[in-house]
Amino acid sequence: MRRLRLRALTEAERMAIEKLAHSRTAPARQVERARIVRQASQGRMAPAIAAELRLTAYTVRAWIKRFNTCGVAGLEDRPRVGRPPTYTPEQVATVVATALTDPKSLDLPFASWTLDRLAAYLNERKGIAIKRSRIDEILVHEGLRWRRHETWFGERVDPAFAEKRGGSRRSTPRRRKAA
Repeated sequence: MRRLRLRALTEAERMAIEKLAHSRTAPARQVERARIVRQASQGRMAPAIAAELRLTAYTVRAWIKRFNTCGVAGLEDRPRVGRPPTYTPEQVATVVATALTDPKSLDLPFASWTLDRLAAYLNERKGIAIKRSRIDEILVHEGLRWRRHETWFGERVDPAFAEKRGGSRRSTPRRRKAA
């Protein structure tokens, strides 16, 4: 098996590697990769570098190969592939804007949004076929709650609620007045 060698470093590369290897603000993975290259430039072999940095020899060899072909820029993370976003940024913005809009101002017969109402409105009026679970994810990601909770701590939808409710029941004990 042939020994893997690090190519000769230019002075600019050597300085960049030293700076990156001692950095406290650069991403940890880049610092680790710079340390691999720095030790390899000092003539150390992959198994010794791997043992000192607590990595596998395979990982050390992979980063030395990548540095040999791409230079210092090769130590950065490459963009990762994945599923493309299902909804465009414009559609997401429409979902958020609609959720923040009062339904009454859109001439809708209800006072507050639910996820089902929001999904139906977006599908019928805006042409965005979106599930309620995805709407919830978008709103949570934006730091929004999909509906303001109406409890006895907050305001009621009906301003005449107290009058309609009436007084307390006889079974409810009266509170004693403080002395």
